[in-house]
Amino acid sequence: MRGLTFKQLEALRTIARQGTVTGAAGAVGITPSAMTTRLKELEMIAGFTLFDRTAAGFQLNHAGAVILRMANQIQAAMDLAQGTLAELKGVTAGALAVGITSTAKYFAPRLIADFSHRYPGVDISLTVGNRQETIDALRSMTIDVAIMGRPPPRLDLIAEPFGDHPLIVIGPPDHPFAGRAGLLQSDIVAERFLMREEGSGTRTVFEEVFPGARNHQGHFLIEIGSNETIKQGVMAGLGLALLSAHTVAFEVEMGRLAVLDVAGFPILRKWFIAYHPDKAILPAMKAFWDFTLAEGESHLPVTRLPS
Repeated sequence: MRGLTFKQLEALRTIARQGTVTGAAGAVGITPSAMTTRLKELEMIAGFTLFDRTAAGFQLNHAGAVILRMANQIQAAMDLAQGTLAELKGVTAGALAVGITSTAKYFAPRLIADFSHRYPGVDISLTVGNRQETIDALRSMTIDVAIMGRPPPRLDLIAEPFGDHPLIVIGPPDHPFAGRAGLLQSDIVAERFLMREEGSGTRTVFEEVFPGARNHQGHFLIEIGSNETIKQGVMAGLGLALLSAHTVAFEVEMGRLAVLDVAGFPILRKWFIAYHPDKAILPAMKAFWDFTLAEGESHLPVTRLPS
């Protein structure tokens, strides 16, 4: 591919991420016409159009996906070379992009802050998203590492657990089930539940534990897009919820929410730190990986659970 330039590959990566030429141009600080020129040059070199122009924006086609993978590999090689040179100088510095799922926001900022105090030379960016958004960011390598629940096996991510992640059933303190010992899952399955969107970690676990719940009672589930709103709904008596114990530690401690003693709960999952196997492991990323595995568990909130 003679005549290929880094600017052309940057154009492809940015348009794929932004979805429009105008958005991509703004992201890198050039004019839309200059961005269009870079894309056309790349398409001429490749011998294919690389995007389908749709009403929803520019969508990578198969040829574009092949070139994007190559562009990511070239960028990863450049990053690795830069990181290796930095290691030769004995410097743990540079940039680190961390993605966390929305449930992890209840402890991950403290973890990242402690890391930043230990390595003040590292420039950190933090992205919070739902599970699917975090997976997409790992897939596109727009983040270096992610802190999340169980990673999807289909991506073949490099992942290591660093702490327990208990999932619990919560209700308002005045609910008839609050303080009652030995509840069965059959006791609560007819209750209305407030749940995250399809594809979220807690929603997936709920559907695994209560596979027939959707047909048990037509109005059993209210879908809500944030943990904070779910907690407010439970406190208001709108229903019960299956949530990470780490999202409700404060409210349970203050007596605003009650952990229900249900057989089979808490369900113990793990917190993971993960990265894409094609991602170059730079010194800052390696330092954060090691720091999280060594000290991540100590940053997890403590929640009183039924004995």
